[in-house]
Amino acid sequence: MKLYSGDLSPYSAKVRMQIYAKGISDIEIELPPGFLTGEFHKVSPLARIPVLDLGGDVIPESEVISEYIEEIHPTPRLLGATPRETAAIRTVSRIADIYLMNNMFMLAGQGRKSTRDQAVVDLLSGQVIRGIKALEHYIGTDGFAVAGRLTLADCTLVPALFLVENVIPTVGVENPIPGSPKVAAYWAAISRNEHGARTLVELHRGLEERRALIAKMAAKAKASESA
Repeated sequence: MKLYSGDLSPYSAKVRMQIYAKGISDIEIELPPGFLTGEFHKVSPLARIPVLDLGGDVIPESEVISEYIEEIHPTPRLLGATPRETAAIRTVSRIADIYLMNNMFMLAGQGRKSTRDQAVVDLLSGQVIRGIKALEHYIGTDGFAVAGRLTLADCTLVPALFLVENVIPTVGVENPIPGSPKVAAYWAAISRNEHGARTLVELHRGLEERRALIAKMAAKAKASESA
């Protein structure tokens, strides 16, 4: 099996952290073939990552991939010991996915002041803040999101909170994490967790690569204008 992934993709990071937490060694993690040239649609019609390749049979969408991995590698279990505990895990994971990750992903395009649509920023950042406030109610106080151990909720929250911390200030909105004590304490704790820390190293590496690429493109454009 191969997981087509990218360091900065939060949805890929969610699956990678699951793989690390389960100690899975038979899934290779690779950059998607033809992703930058637009040819990746030949591998997956959605042309988005992550994609799990089962030898030509591909599974798209991070949530579906996570569920599949959970079924084929059931231990250690990253869902609940009871149906109610599983529901709690999925609740936190969905808040992270829908209210945080999805909105932050769309907010990333509003970083440039000259083209920023403030109405869009207000709408999307408002949903992010709403999600953080909801997490303050649901999140655990023992260093993990739910159930006192690492679960799929943590795998989704790590890249989601990474985006909040690193992207929302670039659109002129204050980072809401420090204003939510339980979320802030959780974020500090999970950042020190072995699998959380490993995933964050990759996300930060991807962010630095993206910033370097943007700076390079800006310098090239400026040089072209001066020529």
